[in-house]
Amino acid sequence: MRFQARPWVAALLPLVLALPWASHALDAPAIRTSPGKPAQLTERPDATKEVKSVPPREVKAAPAADPLDRVRQRLAEKLGAAPAASTDPSVVHVVARSSASPAAGATRAMVPSGTGHGGVSDNGTITLRPRGGQGPVRAVPHRAPVVAWSYEGAGAPDRWGQLRPEYARCSTGKRQSPIDIRDGIAVQLDPVQFDYKPSGFGVIDTGRTVQVNVEKGNFIHVAGRRYDLVRFDFQRPSEERINGRQFDMGVHLVHKDAEGRTAVVAVLLERGAEQPVVQSVWNNLPLEKGEEFAAQTGVDLTTLLPSDRRYFTYMGSMTTPPCQEGVLWMVMKQPISVSSEQLAVFSRLYPMNARPIQAASGRLIKGPN
Repeated sequence: MRFQARPWVAALLPLVLALPWASHALDAPAIRTSPGKPAQLTERPDATKEVKSVPPREVKAAPAADPLDRVRQRLAEKLGAAPAASTDPSVVHVVARSSASPAAGATRAMVPSGTGHGGVSDNGTITLRPRGGQGPVRAVPHRAPVVAWSYEGAGAPDRWGQLRPEYARCSTGKRQSPIDIRDGIAVQLDPVQFDYKPSGFGVIDTGRTVQVNVEKGNFIHVAGRRYDLVRFDFQRPSEERINGRQFDMGVHLVHKDAEGRTAVVAVLLERGAEQPVVQSVWNNLPLEKGEEFAAQTGVDLTTLLPSDRRYFTYMGSMTTPPCQEGVLWMVMKQPISVSSEQLAVFSRLYPMNARPIQAASGRLIKGPN
């Protein structure tokens, strides 16, 4: 049967479409159906709506590299350490490897400290002023250079034992030299047999004394042993004293035996006539410290000894670091003379290079009767 719309329906249709709710109905989601599936709603595009563009997500740029990071890295490379992070951009911290740490790889961070314009401070740290920073900081521990032993200042004799571990005996030893020779016992000592002869020699200004190296062939015989003369050197004033008396200069003749034992003959010098061996040494002084000057003529070492060969003897040490003990000392009782001019030459080089007197510590001292 054919359907025909009634005339009144056709007349009302335009009026219905003109109503407000009808236009909204056209914007309602469309219903999409599929066989065997529930209906789904879909949005109708609204051509009249303004389409708002969504701005792209802002991508934050990576922060610029801190110039101090490169400074820290270069400082770490120089110091053999790893740079540590700091919350203060004006401070450079360095984590330094500590050799004293019992754990392998242990680290120690330095903290800011100090004032001034950088450098090594009195407490043994390096202070740095970062570029653009405020004030210096303690960046790394400073390993102070080894202090050389000397006769004054930081390396003076009272500090020898603390300068290096191998110098400890200079402070702790009980048989140290020189001593003030007094309260000895008078006995009949066997004479020292000197087998010296004219010999070639070389002179070295060591920076602490004038040392003379003697060619082989000179010996002494004492207490049944033979000792070879190795060298002799000078001190001003004399290091040894006899009953409290100190002399203008002293000379130590150092000998060694086949087993490495040391025997030293000490000769005391007082102002008087010119001494020929001393003058030969002064004539051959080198122009530079540490360089040996080989003399073109020999020297008769017997003229360096007094005519009276009596002596005092005791067990002591070397008078320079490492202050080894077990040294046999023989100090000539009679001094020899040296001229004022010869004294003046040495005084220009070394006004004072004598170790102070050490405690006798109850050791036995034997002397001539």
